[in-house]
Amino acid sequence: QVNAKIGLTFGGGLRAILRHDPDIIMIGEIRDLETAEIAVQSALTGHLVFSTLHTNDAPTAVTRLVDMGLEPFLVASTVEGLMAQRLVRRICKSCKKEMKASESEVSSLLPADIQSVWKGSGCDDCRGTGYKGRQGVFELLVVDDEMREMILKREAANRLKKYAIDHGMQTLRDDGWNRVRAGVTTAEEVLRITKSDKY
Repeated sequence: QVNAKIGLTFGGGLRAILRHDPDIIMIGEIRDLETAEIAVQSALTGHLVFSTLHTNDAPTAVTRLVDMGLEPFLVASTVEGLMAQRLVRRICKSCKKEMKASESEVSSLLPADIQSVWKGSGCDDCRGTGYKGRQGVFELLVVDDEMREMILKREAANRLKKYAIDHGMQTLRDDGWNRVRAGVTTAEEVLRITKSDKY
């Protein structure tokens, strides 16, 4: 338990852990520059570091770390990959029904290949909501040499995102549409939890 009154800070606790020379370190969340610096220094000395950071998508995590005060060369040399995740509500299996997508959905919301959608009509199992449970939607950005150069040049998050998409990154929205195609969730859920992929 962190207790600043007795000198046990989050950063101090992390430093104490590092003295045990772990191979893998999981930092609950990077909230400040001190924690970010400890994570980067750990990565530079050969430790595998995992952490969480609050951002809208994977590319924004890079700019968030730089905005916290980390030098771009440190971010570029230590970050190997970034994953963003969101949870969508799952369509209730008990009242799930397939239906043809409306013309307005097809013309303005859905990718062209999605012609039918699944929806829950509401039942006792889902308490009339049409949803029961949650499912993860993910976005994985792998940092390659070109991306490292972009980070060094302090490129904006939207440029990092464009590069990543052009090189095969599946965005949160793309993964969400895959869940719609599979009948796991609704288009409304995907639109609710993701931002546009336009950059």
